[in-house]
Amino acid sequence: MSEYMTEQRRELLSFFTANPDKRFCVKDVAENLKNSNISISAIYRNISRLEQDGYLSRTVKEGSRESYYQCLSAGKCRSCIHLSCVKCGDTFHMAHEVSEALLAAVSQNDGFSISKEKTVVYGVCCKCGGGKK
Repeated sequence: MSEYMTEQRRELLSFFTANPDKRFCVKDVAENLKNSNISISAIYRNISRLEQDGYLSRTVKEGSRESYYQCLSAGKCRSCIHLSCVKCGDTFHMAHEVSEALLAAVSQNDGFSISKEKTVVYGVCCKCGGGKK
C-alpha cells in the first residue's frame, strides 16, 4: 500500500473483506459503519485510496451515476468475472468454465485479453426472472 494504513482505512478494508461478493455504494458503507467514527468524507477519501491501491474495484450501475465498490483482496474475486443483476443488485461469480470459454473466444476471435477482476456483466438474475438456474 502506498500510504500509511490508518485505522479508518483498516476498518473500511475489513468491512469489504467481510463482504467479498457484494458491491456497496458509499451510502451503503456509511449505513453499515454508522456505529464507527468514520465520516462520509473519510469514507470517500479512503475508498478512493483503496481502489487506487488495488484493494477495491469500482463499477457504475447501469442507468446510474453512482459508483459501487467491491473487495478485490479475496483471491477468489480476482480470478472471476462477476455477474450483476440490474434489478436486485445481487452480484456473484460467473462459473469458471463459462468465463474461461468466454475469455478464450474473445481472445481467439478479437485478439483481445479481458481483465477478469475488472469485468462485470450486467443482466437479470434467475430470482428476478432473467433465466433458469
